Amino acid sequence: MNDEKSFNIKMMKKYCNALVVLVILFSSVQLSAQSAMQKKLEAQRQQILREIEEFKLIYTSKKKEEKSALTLIEDLNYKVNVRQNLIRITNEQANLLTREINANQKEITSLRAQLEELKEDYAAMVVKSYKSKSEQSKIMFLLSSEDFKQAYKRLQYIKQYANYQKEQGEAIKTKTKELQDLNIQLTKQKEDKQKLIEDNRIAKRELEKELKERETLMASIKADMGKFAAQIKEKRQEADRLDKEINRLIREAIAAANKEANKGKPNTSSSSSKFVMTPEAKKLATNFESNKGKLGWPVERGVIKGKFGKTRSLTDNSVEVNNSGIKIATTANADVKTVFNGVVSKIILVKNANPGILIRHGNYFTIYYNLSKVYVKPGDKVTTGQVIGKVFTSKVNGESLLDFRLFKNDQRLNPQYWLAKF
Repeated sequence: MNDEKSFNIKMMKKYCNALVVLVILFSSVQLSAQSAMQKKLEAQRQQILREIEEFKLIYTSKKKEEKSALTLIEDLNYKVNVRQNLIRITNEQANLLTREINANQKEITSLRAQLEELKEDYAAMVVKSYKSKSEQSKIMFLLSSEDFKQAYKRLQYIKQYANYQKEQGEAIKTKTKELQDLNIQLTKQKEDKQKLIEDNRIAKRELEKELKERETLMASIKADMGKFAAQIKEKRQEADRLDKEINRLIREAIAAANKEANKGKPNTSSSSSKFVMTPEAKKLATNFESNKGKLGWPVERGVIKGKFGKTRSLTDNSVEVNNSGIKIATTANADVKTVFNGVVSKIILVKNANPGILIRHGNYFTIYYNLSKVYVKPGDKVTTGQVIGKVFTSKVNGESLLDFRLFKNDQRLNPQYWLAKF
């Protein structure tokens, strides 16, 4: 009976070990979630690094034209914002790695304790097994049974004990391997963290240089602040005129399409705010919507220099700029491509400004503005990636900015959410 009691104690330890394993499994799930976040942050960091490289490639390929102070400030502001974003993401990664390292260190401590316990149990079993290792002692143990039922129980005990010994041996191997793997992982995490810290040091040094450069430039133009304020005001007025013209063209396009769709139908009105959708237009719009976040870029290479929505002027904080789309800085005379299949609705012509193209995709519009050349005309069917014109390159500062916009019916949307990541 003592042997059976001993066995029961052993089984209780086994169940306790199983409970500890469950706790570790729960910790592993948490670590897995952290690793998923780490991958997401790394993807964001790589995206920012690609943006920085893209910006360098675009601007080092330009001729050394004399840029205006406003353009220089815009360039510096872009670099500062991207660099600050890089530092923020890198800090998040380093902090997450710190939490992962701490969690792994706790798990290593737990695994070591389990391994020691397993080794002690195994050593005790080996000693006991050695003392009663002869077949004769096992037979005597069975023959000394009071009845057949007890003999059967003792036989099962011998088998279970042998299996338990084997399991303990395998458990020691498994725990040892887990410990080794975790130590390797911990070493790698510490190396990764050190690299992130070093990358951040470099990024911060670059940021300090850019901030000083911007500060110096801002100080140098204070005397001409009135002139720059006038330039900003003029730019804002030009943007307002363009917005009004685009809104007018979109309403006209919707009204004309609805009038055509309702032709011959009694008591119908042609709304100028939403399309009356034909089956073909519905299919095109559905396909367009399904590609949100996956649309190709309208230029081969570029960076978003002007973001969608309301921002403050860099030279005059009291002036608010409201971008109806995004400004994509690209290479000189870059080809402009359609982001999706559609039909050319209008060619945008504004007095004293460069032309643009309005393309319909069901009940969506994409707009490609600030072009030097236009290769299409109203009514042309276009396909994804088709070259429809060239971006205008300023002879004054060598800058090539594509104004890209997106509308659903007459409502403007943020195009950045629809374009694929570079």
